[in-house]
Amino acid sequence: MIIVSYDIKDDKLRTMFAKMLRSQGAIRLQLSVYEVNNTQRIVNNIKTKIVEKYSKLFTGADSVMIFNASKESVQKFGNAIHRDADVVYF
Repeated sequence: MIIVSYDIKDDKLRTMFAKMLRSQGAIRLQLSVYEVNNTQRIVNNIKTKIVEKYSKLFTGADSVMIFNASKESVQKFGNAIHRDADVVYF
């Protein structure tokens, strides 16, 4: 699991970046914070896209931070705890 946090000033670039994360299975935790709980290949794809595509478009005001985490090391409170609950439809 990784946590991706970003602060991107340009609206269009920020929207593109968020769509890229969602297309890779990322789940939005907060406005600019996503959780990626996927295979290492997907995590590597995200990192490659950031380096090869997005980092070239960033200005001095933009930043992206990636944190390695595990389910065991992350504590969730409030609405966040419901995101890990199983949903059963009848």
